[in-house]
Amino acid sequence: MFQGRRDEIGLECQHTIKSHGWELLKNHKHDWLTLILLAVIEIILYLMHPFYRFVGEGMMTDLRYPMKGDTVPVWAVPLYAVLLPFAIFLLYYIRRRDVYDLHHAILGILFAVLITGVLTDATKNAVGRPRPDFFWRCFPDGNFTYDRWGDVVCHGKDSDLKDGLKSFPSGHTSWSFAGLGFLSLYLSGKIKCFDRKGHVAKLCIVFLPILAACLVGISRVDDYKHHWEDVFAGGLLGLVVATFCYLQFFPPPCHTQGWSPHAYLRAVEESRTNMRSSEQPEPRTSTSQNVTPEGANRQQSTIHRNSVYHNLDSTIESMESGNR
Repeated sequence: MFQGRRDEIGLECQHTIKSHGWELLKNHKHDWLTLILLAVIEIILYLMHPFYRFVGEGMMTDLRYPMKGDTVPVWAVPLYAVLLPFAIFLLYYIRRRDVYDLHHAILGILFAVLITGVLTDATKNAVGRPRPDFFWRCFPDGNFTYDRWGDVVCHGKDSDLKDGLKSFPSGHTSWSFAGLGFLSLYLSGKIKCFDRKGHVAKLCIVFLPILAACLVGISRVDDYKHHWEDVFAGGLLGLVVATFCYLQFFPPPCHTQGWSPHAYLRAVEESRTNMRSSEQPEPRTSTSQNVTPEGANRQQSTIHRNSVYHNLDSTIESMESGNR
């Protein structure tokens, strides 16, 4: 399923978590600090109270759906939208030993879900749209009252009212499409889905995460937690953010080399250039007369191999640190 050429497989074995992991983390420390900042902003937005929108008696007609439990609980969303892709990234790393693919995939999907979460919760708080079951959140005993302007006077639980004004867009759906959408793009590149060979079975693998995200969105409508517009907007938001974050680190899946990160592909090209330059014949020295032909060949082969590895390490480290 996961394909690659011999020269690429041989090159990637030189860069594992043990050999280059710590240096890679240091070079991307600002990205990880940005992720922490996004997580703090997400927590603050989640705790904020949304805009209290006017809800008149005539509007309650579409807001009297019963309160139900969640088919997909909140705690399950990070499991299938983040941890499941993590497991697939790790399996690919075990096979290919490419630390750049593992690091960029984890970094990309974390950015996708956190940016989506910030955009989703900021929009929820700004819009303050009531959920379809808002009537029973506002009047749990069924006795409704309104003020002189016709606005509702709720006497339900504060936590239910706060959550009841966060309908648009759907958070479950946006997070699902952000995480599973990123996974779908990742898989399409790894299995070379768009190699023009007509293997439709590959499309089934690519569409499977998207199907799961769609089913999560449908469950939110079935549970009367969201209107269909909320689910559509959440899915579109998550998929767009996931696409942007994926293309930041990987080529498009339809690209002939869409199976690997940008950094790795540049490293391959740079290493081949260095290898060609290192193959130039070196001038003979006076000491070479005392060396046998067999020893001279072994010495030249050792110098050539060490030079290639040194140039390759220097190329990738300088590229990751932004010097090239």
